[in-house]
Amino acid sequence: MKIIQKMIALDCYYSLSSPWAYLGGPQLQDIVRRHHVRLVLKPYDFQAVVPQTGGIPLKTRPEARRTYHALELARWRDFLGMPLVLEPAHYPKGKPADPDWNKYAGWMVIAAQLQGLDAQPLSHALLRALWAEERDTSKAEVRISVADENGYDGAALQALEHAAETQAAYRAYSAEAVEKGVFGSPTYVLDGERFWGQDRLGFLDRALDRLRG
Repeated sequence: MKIIQKMIALDCYYSLSSPWAYLGGPQLQDIVRRHHVRLVLKPYDFQAVVPQTGGIPLKTRPEARRTYHALELARWRDFLGMPLVLEPAHYPKGKPADPDWNKYAGWMVIAAQLQGLDAQPLSHALLRALWAEERDTSKAEVRISVADENGYDGAALQALEHAAETQAAYRAYSAEAVEKGVFGSPTYVLDGERFWGQDRLGFLDRALDRLRG
């Protein structure tokens, strides 16, 4: 008798402006492939959620914390051998002119996922565009180009960013993030257990081994 094993679900709560989500992308993809996990990408409203759950947005941290953040980014960039610009041209240094500047890319990822597509390559490409390629992902034409370059129909996905279903999912993911105590990006949730930060992916990997074993 053939035993059908239920696919394990893994949720990833994150912002499409997170350098840590970018740095963790390849390892996350490897974990998903090796463990045959059903990954659900859940971009959420970082600016609205984090103050409720105890996180401290980078721009509001004391200078000592901000400079250490940059140091850690450089260390991980070099350790992982991934290109990353420490101060990308299109990451606002002060209050952004457009408060939704980092939401659009998340909405595109959600739209792709709702269409039944594997959205992880798109997500990583959008993060790479911001953090390594000096491209302004708040611009619709840039998101369309990034999507097209990675085998998606960029114009179709961009047209769905403000669709009711996309926006409902975004609100639901944000509400879930508050409920689950998500206070940073990325946060991976497996069977109710949180793993905050790409440097916790090793622990996530071992947790999946235990579930499989």
